[in-house]
Amino acid sequence: MPSFVAATPAAPASEAARHYAAKLAFEADCWDVHHALSHGLQDFVLLDVRGRNAYADAHVPGAISLPHADITAERIARTWPADTLFVTYCAGPHCNGADRGALKLAQLGYAVKIMIGGMTGWADEGFTFVAGRDPGQVEKAA
Repeated sequence: MPSFVAATPAAPASEAARHYAAKLAFEADCWDVHHALSHGLQDFVLLDVRGRNAYADAHVPGAISLPHADITAERIARTWPADTLFVTYCAGPHCNGADRGALKLAQLGYAVKIMIGGMTGWADEGFTFVAGRDPGQVEKAA
């Protein structure tokens, strides 16, 4: 008798490759975001889409506060060019705010990914937070 893992056969390798490539087109993990920020490789805009008070209490250094409810075509177009890549995050895997923000951005025609794990994932990696209304500085890697 097979385990519950093997009871449902794995997808063919070519199908699995398409699936995982697609996932990477939609998601970035906390480590990759931190690495980019701390090495001056920020070729994306990191958006904290939680409420402004939650952002002020603690947020990922370098993130900009833009609650998902406040994402509008006018606000985005006035601030960022059309070829901007956005990365959204919220509280964690129990929160769909990052999805809501990403959906709005995609509907406006922008490239967007979600930082999987959000604040919870960032903390799990041992990365630091900053407080206040400003984006804050990212700790530079050695």
